[in-house]
Amino acid sequence: MEGLVKSGKAAMLRNFSMMLAGGLIAATAVGSFWAVHTGDRLLIAAKNFLAMPQPSPQVDVRSLVIEQVREASDLTTAVYTMQAVVPTSQDLKWGGFTVGTTKLLYIAHGQVQAGVDLSQVRSENVQVTGDRIQLQLPPARILDSKVDVNRSQVYDYNRGFLNLGPDAAPELQTTAQREALAKIVETACADGLLRRASDRAQQVVTSLLKTAGYQQVVVTTAPNATENCQTSALQPSPQANPGPAPGQAL
Repeated sequence: MEGLVKSGKAAMLRNFSMMLAGGLIAATAVGSFWAVHTGDRLLIAAKNFLAMPQPSPQVDVRSLVIEQVREASDLTTAVYTMQAVVPTSQDLKWGGFTVGTTKLLYIAHGQVQAGVDLSQVRSENVQVTGDRIQLQLPPARILDSKVDVNRSQVYDYNRGFLNLGPDAAPELQTTAQREALAKIVETACADGLLRRASDRAQQVVTSLLKTAGYQQVVVTTAPNATENCQTSALQPSPQANPGPAPGQAL
């Protein structure tokens, strides 16, 4: 009888151990499944978080446009060339009387360049709305003006009767260059040089902005007072041709 009791206890212990081991295995399996499932959910959540659309970087479009436009700096859009014949003279005085007169006839070839100084474009001159841009350019102005001394010449130089006129070839030639340049610039302004330069600048900048991707481009130019046309005209180039010999006609 005692043996049967011991045998029954041993069987109960073995069954309990097996049940405990089975529970541990089941718990481990459930825990592993939960961990894997939870890990997958965390991984998916992390991927979704990383895939969320991020805010676009803010770019000042106007600054980009200004920088792109300013790269062209002085935009020369119109060139005016002209030949001018300028007579000059200088008297030699003695005691209030004119003893002799020197005359010089100068044929000048001049050039006037007009355009827009794009470095003057400011942020308030640019308005951007979607694919539409509106830009106001500075007023057109004269960018350069000069007498081409290599193509110009002294046509006649005369010191008068008995060569009594002053020997003033260099001074008279410089005066002739200055007067010729002023005459050429004045004629260019009267002929609408700044208007043509302004129209051409609008066309060039419009093409530039359309190339940059804008579908609607409106380019205007600030008005320019006609009387200011000659404001930026330069002085004639330094004398490059030597003055003619006294009494010599070139």
